[in-house]
This record gives sequence, C-alpha cells and structure tokens, in this order.
Amino acid sequence: MTISRLINRNISAGRGRTSMRLEPELWEALDDICHRERITMRELVRRIELTEHKCGRTSSVRVYIVDYFRYASRAASRVMNASLGNLVDTPREDMAHSEMVHGEMVHGEMALVSRAMAAL
Repeated sequence: MTISRLINRNISAGRGRTSMRLEPELWEALDDICHRERITMRELVRRIELTEHKCGRTSSVRVYIVDYFRYASRAASRVMNASLGNLVDTPREDMAHSEMVHGEMVHGEMALVSRAMAAL
C-alpha cells in the first residue's frame, strides 16, 4: 500500500471553512506566494475562489500556483532580457557571481532571477 504524501489543512475563506489536501511542496508554494504578496492564506484562498474556475477549490489552488509561478517566470525573463540582453548569449562567466537575497547567499543564474524578481 502506498502512503500518501498529501497534507490535510483546514482553510477558512469566502465559502466557509473546509479542508484541502495538497503535497508539501504546494503548501510551501502557497506560503511563498502569501509572503511575497503580503497576504494571509485565508485571503489568498478567497482570491482564488473569486476566479471561479470550473473545478473544485483544491484543483483551483493547484492551477493558481502553476499560473502564479509561470507568470513570475515570464516576467523575470522579460526583466532580465531587457536589462541584461538575451541570457542565451550572456557568457557563463558573467553569471558566475553571488548576491545576498533576503539574508541568503544565492549564486549564478539564481542571483540574476532573484534580482529580476525584486525589480518587478
């Protein structure tokens, strides 16, 4: 028998209190979104509910997470392309630097992505 990795949490939002089962990575992604947007989990789920996806709440949350980070990735790419030129043409040694981002040392391409995300 396979043990489920899903974590069950109670959530209160616009449609009342309910529970959602998500993978640990998705709960972490939701926490990251809440931190970045400076909102509570309750407010985030309420906003997701307002999008009125044609699926249930948990599926809507999963879709929202993918869409959020897909958009952030595209926005970061646009910022990097505008400020650094095409990254494909950027010499690798130009990316071999480190920066402190939110108190953590990040290296190479992740430092560039972090800088681009901070510029958004």
